[in-house]
Amino acid sequence: MKFLVIGDSCTDKFIYGKCERICPEAPVPVFTPVKVKTNGGMAANVRANVQALNVECDLVTHENTILKTRYVDIKTNQMLLRVDENDQAKDTFDYKSVSWKEYDAVLVSNYCKGFLDGMRDIKNICTYHDNVFLDSNKCEIDTDLPLNLRFLKINEHELEVNPFLKHHLKPSQPTPSYTRPDQIIVTLGHKGCTYMGKVYAPPKRVVTQDLSGAGDTFLAALAVSVMKINDVEMAINFANKCSCEVVSKRGVTTV
Repeated sequence: MKFLVIGDSCTDKFIYGKCERICPEAPVPVFTPVKVKTNGGMAANVRANVQALNVECDLVTHENTILKTRYVDIKTNQMLLRVDENDQAKDTFDYKSVSWKEYDAVLVSNYCKGFLDGMRDIKNICTYHDNVFLDSNKCEIDTDLPLNLRFLKINEHELEVNPFLKHHLKPSQPTPSYTRPDQIIVTLGHKGCTYMGKVYAPPKRVVTQDLSGAGDTFLAALAVSVMKINDVEMAINFANKCSCEVVSKRGVTTV
């Protein structure tokens, strides 16, 4: 199999250090760097997780580098500060440049940094491919999902601020032939996720070290499992398991 990931990407930089005293000039901690860890984030992290699951994967993203730098206390893993640089994509996605037939599945990781033109690009992508998995992070969805979109992964908070999707997921709401509930998976953090009114709990409780990138892992694991075994429930359980693994580690990591 071969996948394609499309979307906004960044470099995640974690600076771990010691905080053992307060600055004498102001009531803020003094941070002493100890070590630095960097890795690809957002769409690049989705690709890294797909590759970690032994599936070949390409990435289409913007040319400029978005940098997210986190300053973290090495003892407690408490983040003290995050600094974002170059926070917008400086070029846009051209769906006509992709050789769509090369790929068994397309994963869209839309972090609303400007590389993708919202649902307009999603619909164009679904015109060219039938196995599209979408994670529309913090982006408002105010129009119908494409009929052939396999799945939209969205978290609980993102659903709350998307009244259009929330309306169509109401049990009492007559569902038209588009924006189907069976296209939408809502992740619930440590509680797992919901799909078609059923809650899928994680296989076990873990000590959470860092939530960064957990949604990327869920999307990657879901798509890989769906494409390999074509069983939605088993794929959701596998995605939950993989997400539990990465949140138990520090920083942005792969399964």
